[in-house]
Amino acid sequence: MDTMMTPYIPVSRAYRSRLSEVDWDNLQPGAVATDHMLICDYAGGRWKDAEIVPFGPFSLSPTSLVFHYGQTIFEGMKAFRTEDDRVHIFRPGKHYQRLVKTAQRLCMPVVAPEIFREGLRRLVELEKDWVPAQPGGALYLRPFQIATDTRLSVRVSDSYRFAIVCAPWGAYFPGPVKVKVEREFTRAAKGGTGFAKCGGNYGGALYPTEQAMAEGYDQVLWTDGIHHKYVEESGMMNVFFVFGDKLVTPPLTDTILDGVTRDCLLTLAADAGISVEVRPVSVEELQHGLETGVVKEAFGAGTAAVVSPIGTIGIDGKDYYLPVEDGEGHGLSQLLKNALDDIRYGRRPDVHGWNYFVDTAI
Repeated sequence: MDTMMTPYIPVSRAYRSRLSEVDWDNLQPGAVATDHMLICDYAGGRWKDAEIVPFGPFSLSPTSLVFHYGQTIFEGMKAFRTEDDRVHIFRPGKHYQRLVKTAQRLCMPVVAPEIFREGLRRLVELEKDWVPAQPGGALYLRPFQIATDTRLSVRVSDSYRFAIVCAPWGAYFPGPVKVKVEREFTRAAKGGTGFAKCGGNYGGALYPTEQAMAEGYDQVLWTDGIHHKYVEESGMMNVFFVFGDKLVTPPLTDTILDGVTRDCLLTLAADAGISVEVRPVSVEELQHGLETGVVKEAFGAGTAAVVSPIGTIGIDGKDYYLPVEDGEGHGLSQLLKNALDDIRYGRRPDVHGWNYFVDTAI
């Protein structure tokens, strides 16, 4: 991403900062947006000039296609402050690759890489005071794109708005997660949009998740949409299991999101010499492993939740329990989380080139 022309992105500064509204000792994920946002419109077959403006509402017609036919996509990213007080964006290139795939699946034009790259850098540089300094904190970045044509007919829009908003972020799950294996509802089917970060995937997941929460769970553990036999992912996280001394995670398909945190953990596991298996995991195998003690750990991985230990797995009405320590993982999950955090917060060398510092061109 570093050989492209760097676009000029004008900035209109907010009259008053809302930094004082942030409770830095009790960060609630996404509760307060930063002072500025980036917007860039697409019309007439091309992307217009991007600009950074004060955070505020959009003005859209009630007949805008985004409200009716589902052309809405997004990414979830983070910026971190290292221990030597530098600010970086974590793996923007990997996130852009996924945004491209999502846009193509939803018949949307792909925002120009130079707009994505420089827009993120300029925005985070401008909002660097919003990047938390405390351990576990980050600035969450939400690039998204919506269809803006105004007509009530099912069709691909000719105009779009791309935007980026930001918010300080703390721990998403304060303790170990309790999940329910979902055997009735389906998150994604083969040939669908399960691999994409589009609004419909999340809207369709709300009802079964609410049902699970009413039963005392935090998330559902999704299974395949055909036979509900194989584990796929958990809510907004990819899922990992430790069978004996092996780290196991389901393979990527068109029904599973290609998680950036998932990719990081697999890389770090290889660096540490951990035995890894990327293969299907059946509910029956998981249940047997829990009953016999072969399954030592389970955890979710995602940008929002980072690495979240799973303490309880509900299968067909029966709960199985896994050891956790004061809300933290242990064993492989904690080792991998520590390794990832050490890179993000600048405590160990970034040998994979994942940290893109905002005070240098990315």
